[in-house]
Parts: sequence; structure tokens; C-alpha cells
Amino acid sequence: MEEFEELVADVFSRRCTSRSVLETITGRWAILALVALYEGPYRFNALRRRVDGVSEKMLSQTLHALERDGMVLRVAETSIPPKVEYSLTELGREAAERLVPLLEWVEERMPQVVSSREEYAAR
Repeated sequence: MEEFEELVADVFSRRCTSRSVLETITGRWAILALVALYEGPYRFNALRRRVDGVSEKMLSQTLHALERDGMVLRVAETSIPPKVEYSLTELGREAAERLVPLLEWVEERMPQVVSSREEYAAR
């Protein structure tokens, strides 16, 4: 892991080692996947239905990135058909606990955002 030999903990620095994680968890689909998994474990298709609008490819890529970063646990059972379940790790749960209030705030403030957008468009 040569790229992390010297950890830089300053998200405003281009050398910050946490930027790639920040980029992963703040992506639209990652935020929604983390918050959905905060509700409990999901199988892939059920999670895809919960995160309405995400493509199979995008959800798969997102889950792989979250698993790589230690946020999501993927458990595959050897059965026919194969059963794969996704859940949050402790690290993923901590991230989701911080994201839930953000999503709640966004939903609560949408009337103000819509109003601002209308004012902006009218300029």
C-alpha cells in the first residue's frame, strides 16, 4: 500500500488520502445505498428497488467500492439460485448515521430549494 505510506488528513489538500473515500461515500448512489442499508440487510434486487432509478451496473459498482472501503459486507450463500446479501459494517453504520440527517434536511428544505431555483431561473 505504497500510496498510503504517508497519510495526509486534510480534505482540502490535494494529497489528502481520505479524498477517495469522500468521493465514494458522497456519490449519489452511495449515499442512498448506505442509508437504505442502514434500515437493514438487503439482497441486490431488493436494494435496487429501494434505491429507485439506479442501474444494475451502477449499483454493482457502488457496492463494490463501498465493500472495498470497508463500509459494506457482502455475504454470498452457495445455493441455487445464489443468494447474496449486503449489510453495513460498523464503519458503514457510522457513515450512514451521519448521512441520515443530511437526507432528512434535504427533504425538509426542498420547498426553499425549489423557490430559490425559480427565483434564479427568473433572472
